[in-house]
Amino acid sequence: MRTGSEARAIAIFEQHDGILHTRQAIDLGIHPRTLYRLRDTGELVRVSRGVYRLSSLPRIGSPDLVTVATRIPKAVVCLVSALAYHDITSEIPHEVHIALPRGTKTPRIGYPPIRTYRFSGPALTEGVEEFEIDGVPVKVYAPAKTVVDAFRFRNKLGIEVAVEALQLCIKHKGAKPADILHYARLCRIERVIQPYLEALQ
Repeated sequence: MRTGSEARAIAIFEQHDGILHTRQAIDLGIHPRTLYRLRDTGELVRVSRGVYRLSSLPRIGSPDLVTVATRIPKAVVCLVSALAYHDITSEIPHEVHIALPRGTKTPRIGYPPIRTYRFSGPALTEGVEEFEIDGVPVKVYAPAKTVVDAFRFRNKLGIEVAVEALQLCIKHKGAKPADILHYARLCRIERVIQPYLEALQ
């Protein structure tokens, strides 16, 4: 049987899509002892350090992206992680690749491993889409923008990763060369991508 305080805590979690930071939970009136008791009885599960969700919720489909979006609200999922999310790569991300504004302090989270890239100007702000994953809003760059970023960081990712993403983006996502060139101009790499686009036509 739940105590009154536990029932109230569950209701508060339900009002917030079933997921809360410890600090949020305490600010909303949940006593730390109640929070940890619910964790110990299995009614709450720890998503990552300081983040809990109701165990009654469906299993998280993309737990790493949900954790990063919850812990680092400014982050935009980019590069290999965004390519994988959009299913336009054969690469398997072993870290969550995120873009943050230049000058932002590098976040420290225990899990999942992250790789941080610094973007600025239109390269940071353009082409950001928001998806709801398991009730959590997650920012991810659009397929065409992600392809352009893969070419920008081709020396780190490998040109073959960028070229494969370009091919799959046009073939499976219906991206038009004009869409890709739009982001290429914003990121000042139009001359780099142009020959690869021409080769596909």
